[in-house]
Amino acid sequence: MAEEGLRPIIVKRIKKTAGGHHGGAWKIAYADFVTAMMAFFLLMWLLGSTTKGDLNGISEYFKTPLKVAMQGGSGSGDSSSVIPGGGKDLTRRDGQVRNADDPTVKKTYNLSAAKAALEREETVRLQQLKEKIEAKIESNPLLKKYKNQLLLDFTSEGLRIQIVDEQNRPMFALAKAELQPYTRDILHEIGFVLNDVPNKIGLSGHTDSTPYMSDAGYSNWELSADRANASRRELIAGGMGEAKMLRVVGLAAAAHLDKQDPFNPINRRISIIVMNKKTEENVMRDGAKIEVGAEEQGAAAPAAPPRARK
Repeated sequence: MAEEGLRPIIVKRIKKTAGGHHGGAWKIAYADFVTAMMAFFLLMWLLGSTTKGDLNGISEYFKTPLKVAMQGGSGSGDSSSVIPGGGKDLTRRDGQVRNADDPTVKKTYNLSAAKAALEREETVRLQQLKEKIEAKIESNPLLKKYKNQLLLDFTSEGLRIQIVDEQNRPMFALAKAELQPYTRDILHEIGFVLNDVPNKIGLSGHTDSTPYMSDAGYSNWELSADRANASRRELIAGGMGEAKMLRVVGLAAAAHLDKQDPFNPINRRISIIVMNKKTEENVMRDGAKIEVGAEEQGAAAPAAPPRARK
């Protein structure tokens, strides 16, 4: 009976298994290292395969934040930034002056954008003028009758309107600067329309290569200049503002419209240029140079004695 009251004592032993050095944590560290090395070698490969120009562009992109590129300023130290400081004096707390507020900084980006906008506006304006003149030619019985003698196109100087001769329908009297009645009517109609745009006007006279016979030294050069001036007077008579005229020249036979046939009647013509801004500036600049040169020459030269009139 005593043996039945005794219970056996059971001892449980737990066997601990070591997981190596720090368990499996080294695998995570190794994976991070391999990932970093892969990213590093990928970066090296990209830098090596990218052209120098692209690298410079990427570098400039990160040097010029989007806000600064669009609104001006010189970086995070700008006076409109929430971050104080900036500028040459790092102790300043008000921030540096924005480029837009600094009168000494040339706003080249603003000027370029404004210039491009003005050029686009001018192109649209000249295109509308061309369409208006073409519509006027179609609607006006007088102009439509001479449609083949009115040529409109665009050149590097602006909108060009040419009035050319035909074989049996010349604009001027033979070898003279006297306009035919229908030529006056055409110039009157065109002169009135030219007031719709603020652009300046240039006018040139042209002849064909037929020699002009004159004992007084009068040649195609004088004839083309006289015809250009006669046309200028009729444009003004038609209502065009006199101040719009900026250049009147005679080119004789120096610039044929038909270069294959120098005696073609269409080479005898009047060319009206509605100048774009660039051409206008060039003409004004060249005129200023001529005036300055004439003044300098007049100051250097001694005064000539008065001559008796013949």
